[in-house]
Amino acid sequence: MSQRKTLAISLLGIAVILSGYILHNHIVKVKAAKLEHRMPPVNYFPPQSIWTQEISHAPVDPQSATIIDWLKDAGGWGNNNRMQVDFSLRVNQADESSRVVPFQKGPNFYGVDSDLPAAVPLPAHGGIEGEPGYQCPAENGDCHLIIVDRPHGKLYEAYQADSEGDVLSANFIAVWDLNRVYPPSGRGDQCTSADAGGLPIAPLLFNADEIAAGSINHAIRFTLPNPRIRAHVFVHPATHAGAPRGPVTAPPMGARFRLKASYDLTKLTPAAQVVARAMQKYGMFLSDGGNIALTAQSDQDTKAKYAEMDFESHDLQDLKVTDFEVIEMGTPIRLTDECVRNP
Repeated sequence: MSQRKTLAISLLGIAVILSGYILHNHIVKVKAAKLEHRMPPVNYFPPQSIWTQEISHAPVDPQSATIIDWLKDAGGWGNNNRMQVDFSLRVNQADESSRVVPFQKGPNFYGVDSDLPAAVPLPAHGGIEGEPGYQCPAENGDCHLIIVDRPHGKLYEAYQADSEGDVLSANFIAVWDLNRVYPPSGRGDQCTSADAGGLPIAPLLFNADEIAAGSINHAIRFTLPNPRIRAHVFVHPATHAGAPRGPVTAPPMGARFRLKASYDLTKLTPAAQVVARAMQKYGMFLSDGGNIALTAQSDQDTKAKYAEMDFESHDLQDLKVTDFEVIEMGTPIRLTDECVRNP
C-alpha cells in the first residue's frame, strides 16, 4: 500500500473518531440543556423543615470514619454494593374533585403509633406501591400508600394499605400536617411511621420534575439492609428504628449521609449530577431497611418522564459508601417502642 493511501486511511480514521467525539459532546450538551431554566417543584413542607436545611458545611460526626469503614467492609449499600434507584413508590396527588372514602383499621393495626382519620381522599387513576390501583396483592406486603392533599394541607402515608369497594384499610397510617414545621422528634419519639425510622416518605423522594428543573431542594431518602443498621437506637429526626441488627459501628436510623464535596460530579450523567448535588447540599437520611438504596417518586408517567431526562436506575451505581461522610448526629436514643405522640 502506498504512503499516500496509508495517510488517507489514517486521516479518515481520525475524522471518524473526531466526528464521534463531537457527536457525543453534542448529545451531552443537549441532555444538560434539558435540565436548565425550569422552576423546581414546590416542597411539601415549610422551608424551615429539617429535610430542607442545607448541610453542605455542617460538621462531620466524630464517628463518621468508623461508620463508613465498617459499612464498606460489611458490603456497602447492599444489592452487590450498587447504589440503585427504585421507582415503585407512587405519590398520589389529591384535589377537590378526589373521591373520599372511609378509613378502617387493618387486622394488625398499630394502635398507639398510628393516626385514625375518619376518611381519606383517593385520587382517580392512583394506586399503592408498585400497583396500578389501590388493591394490595399480598396480605403481608408493604403496600405503601402515599397521598398528598395540598388543598387541605395533609399528607397521608399508609403501610399495608388496601382498598376494597368504597373503604380504605391499613395497618398503619400517618397524617402529616403540610403547614407544620415538625420538631426534631417529628410525630413523637419512639413512634414509627410508614417507614421504620418514623420519617415522612414523600418529602424525601426526588422526582423527574426536579431533575428536569436541575435542582432537588431537599434531603433524599435512603435505605440499607437491616444487618447494616445499628440495632436498638435512632437519632433525630428519626423517631424509631424498626428491626435493624447491626453492631455499634453501624449507622443508626436517622443518620444523615453527605456526598463529599471532593467527589468529581463529571463522572455522572447530567441527570445523575442533579441527584448527586442534592446529596452534597442536603444529604440523605437513613429511613428504613431495604436492599435498594434510593427511591425516586413514581407516578403514571414515570417511565416517560425519567426517560426524557435520560435517568435510569443504575446511573448512580458508581457512588460508593466511601464517597460519603456522616454529618454530626448527636447522642443516639435508645429504642423502647413506647410511642409518645407530640401535640
